[in-house]
Amino acid sequence: MNIDTQILLWINGHHLDWLDEVMWTASQTATWWWLFVVLIILTIRKYRDWKPILLVIAGIAVAVGLSDFTCSGIIKPLVCRLRPTHEPALEGMIHVVNGYTGGLYSFCSSHAANTMSCALLFSLLYKNNIATVCLMAWVALNCYSRMYLGVHYPSDIIVGLLIGALWAVSVYWALSHWLHVGDGAARQGGS
Repeated sequence: MNIDTQILLWINGHHLDWLDEVMWTASQTATWWWLFVVLIILTIRKYRDWKPILLVIAGIAVAVGLSDFTCSGIIKPLVCRLRPTHEPALEGMIHVVNGYTGGLYSFCSSHAANTMSCALLFSLLYKNNIATVCLMAWVALNCYSRMYLGVHYPSDIIVGLLIGALWAVSVYWALSHWLHVGDGAARQGGS
């Protein structure tokens, strides 16, 4: 716990006014809607048939939804770990940006889980190195921004990433095994 706190304080303590706004913007879900539109367009261009398109979009929604529910609906209420911004022992030590302190609990990070599940599932389905690097950079920026803003400890992020990866791999397995989305059959309108 002490190492977790020290890493967080180091990241959160290295702030600049202009970087505050960059990290604030990077952490907002609304900032990334354009990325979801691009992913949908790429899905339509790749599969060109409504059935696999809907299956892939539904798969990504399921992976993200299960990641979010696992973190926010199950783990956070069970663990009840206060966010650094709500931790009395850290009062006055956390740099808060735009008055944002987040919800009460931090373990584990839904932002990390959700972005990882979306990025990894898309990467597994499309097997494009450039897209994978870009998506993982998005995940890294999003996760870093959560620590920069002081609303998550590094362990919150790591566990969130693992949960997101678990759901992405599980949904990918279902899509590729049961529905053959990963093998190109869906591209030609197969099952």
